[in-house]
Formats: sequence, structure tokens, C-alpha cells
Amino acid sequence: MTLREWRLPAALILLGLVPVIAGAARVTELGSSPEVTPDNARFVGDPVPVVLHIVGAVIYAWLGAFQFVPSLRRRRWHRWAGRVLVPCGLTVALSGLWMTFAYDLPAHDNAIVNGERVVFGSAMAVFIVLGLAAALRRDFGPHRAWMVRAYAIGLGAGTQAFTHAPYLIASGGEQPGANGRAGLMLAGWLINLAVAEWFLRRPPRTARPRPARQPRVAAG
Repeated sequence: MTLREWRLPAALILLGLVPVIAGAARVTELGSSPEVTPDNARFVGDPVPVVLHIVGAVIYAWLGAFQFVPSLRRRRWHRWAGRVLVPCGLTVALSGLWMTFAYDLPAHDNAIVNGERVVFGSAMAVFIVLGLAAALRRDFGPHRAWMVRAYAIGLGAGTQAFTHAPYLIASGGEQPGANGRAGLMLAGWLINLAVAEWFLRRPPRTARPRPARQPRVAAG
């Protein structure tokens, strides 16, 4: 293994750090009999989908980052990790859809935000199923493409933290309105998918040829 091949996985792990920390805080809160507030009432009343979503997302985000290590992809580890990632990714997507339809709409969201969640949650689940089907028929090019796209959607919450940051700085910490939040969330998903498409379509790296050694001339 080389240091270069670990740069992308390390960046992906860091990108997932913000939602992982937020999710861990939410699970800790739910496990401590919290006071019910407008912000957490839907989670306290029905904690199962949010706990499944958070646990699945942590495993999916961090274990999935290692699938981008070339030396690991060439080993049996890649296949075994995939057997964990597929159910975790589907859990993330389907629990997100569950929460979208079952929970009351928060005051800071609107129907546009919920529509985005339905579109991208459904797309993530479909991409994982397409990727799994491609792997089962040993069609590894499409398998890789669909799984990369699904992972890009799954890391949307990490990028959304960065799309929200400039607004929060400019507004002095004031949260955006529902339409503004919808736009910032959409930007996070679209940025990730655009980067995923660039990653999939970039030309493969070719090894630089080493200069030929010059024959040594013996001193006369």
C-alpha cells in the first residue's frame, strides 16, 4: 500500500465526520430520556428509524471509504465489506424515506425539502440494487459506477454541512428559511454526484516510464 492511495479514503472519512458526530449526539440524547422539545419530539416519539438511519450511515460512510483503496479492491476484503455495505446503505436510504413519510414536517423544512429527500433516498436505494445486480452477473464496470453514485448520495449530509456554512457565517448564525435550506441541501447532493461522475469518467492513470539506465563505461 502507498500513501497516495489513502488520500481519497481519508478525505471521505473526514467528510463524513460532521454527520457522524451529529448522529452520535442524537443517539446519545435518545438513550438518556431527554426532555421533549419541538426539535426532538418526532425522534423521541418514534426513535427506531432515526437510530437505524444513524447507525447504518456511520458504517456506510466510514467502511465505504475503504472501498476506494485500490489495493483493497483487489483482495477478498472488498467483497466481504460489500456484504456489509449493501444492507447498511439500503438501511440508510429506506429509513430516510420512512422518516420522511412518518414524521411530522419540522418547522424549518417544507414540502420541497421532503421532495428532495424522497428523490435522493429512492435514487440511493435504486443505485445500490443496480450495483448489486451488476456484481452478481460479474459486470464490474457498472457495479462500480452505481455503487460510487449511491455512496455520493449517502455522503450528502457531510457536504451539506459545508454548503450551509457560508450562509451561517454571512447571516451571523441565523438559520436559512425553508426554501433556502432546500437549495443548500440540494447543492450538497448535486455537488457529490457531480464529483462522482468526474471520478468515474476521468482517464485512468498511466505509470510513468522509468528512464533507461545508461551503460557504465569502464575507465580505460
